Amino acid sequence: MAEGSPKDGNGSKEPDSSSHEGGLWSGLKSLLFGEEESPSLRQELEDTLDEYDEDEQDERTSHPAKGDLSAIERQMVRNLLHFSEHTVDDVAVPRADIIAIEEKASFADLAALFAEAGHSRIPVYRDTLDTIVGMIHIRDAFAILAGKAPVPDSLEPLIRQPLYVPESMGALDLLAEMRAKRTHLAIVLDEYSGTEGLLTFEDLVEEIVGEVEDEHDEEPEAMLVPLEGGLWEADARAELEDVAKEIDEKLADIEEDVDTLGGLAFVIAGRVPEPGEIVEHQESGWKLEVLASDGRRVSRLRLHPPAAKAIEEDN
Repeated sequence: MAEGSPKDGNGSKEPDSSSHEGGLWSGLKSLLFGEEESPSLRQELEDTLDEYDEDEQDERTSHPAKGDLSAIERQMVRNLLHFSEHTVDDVAVPRADIIAIEEKASFADLAALFAEAGHSRIPVYRDTLDTIVGMIHIRDAFAILAGKAPVPDSLEPLIRQPLYVPESMGALDLLAEMRAKRTHLAIVLDEYSGTEGLLTFEDLVEEIVGEVEDEHDEEPEAMLVPLEGGLWEADARAELEDVAKEIDEKLADIEEDVDTLGGLAFVIAGRVPEPGEIVEHQESGWKLEVLASDGRRVSRLRLHPPAAKAIEEDN
């Protein structure tokens, strides 16, 4: 008989008191603290990727074993693991950046806008962007542009229906719906059924594979550019969260639901300010000078620091 394995008279193994104690303690922990949550497959995969990256760095090699996942593949897997956490509002092109055409515009206007914007799909609105009635695909205009079809009296024959989705919809759900309905453009609606933004199939795919640029894409300009004397030139689309980190955290101090510098200028002025107009953000003392505006939105701003900060920069 092996040492440490006592048996009773019938030859059966005697109960181990330590196992009873362990079971009792496990039961008490479950009663007091609840069952420990088992790790999800998502978390296990992410932990495995992190461990692999650490091992690769320790070995100081960027070349994975043959057939193994490369660094870019691992990043795609990570993006995919978190893709379902995004809503369409997280990914959508904001309303201020939507390029659209009025329903009553001529075909010549449409052709000019396609050439200027470089997009394959143009939303069509009635009166305001809050009433988007459809979209026009450039392929539907090819025959007309080539002279193989007559120029229509209105844009109506060319208009197709996009998807209309709430801003709270999951990005993964929208991707599945776009595939099912073979539609590559969705209009994102806010809680009042107004237009919040726009989303294409490509935008969703880029959340997984990364930014996809083609030969028509221009080099993106910096959102925030420092100037002499503590001034900053800024794209009106710059997020206040980024402005707070880069320039002054007080600039994000605003009670209204505003996300961008352009929105901040609009709220302070109570309307779309005109080029050359200067508005002051009272909470921070920064002044926002409007450099460019088209009457519907502000596109470029110059930020002037508070007097005390300007003196500090000069010194």
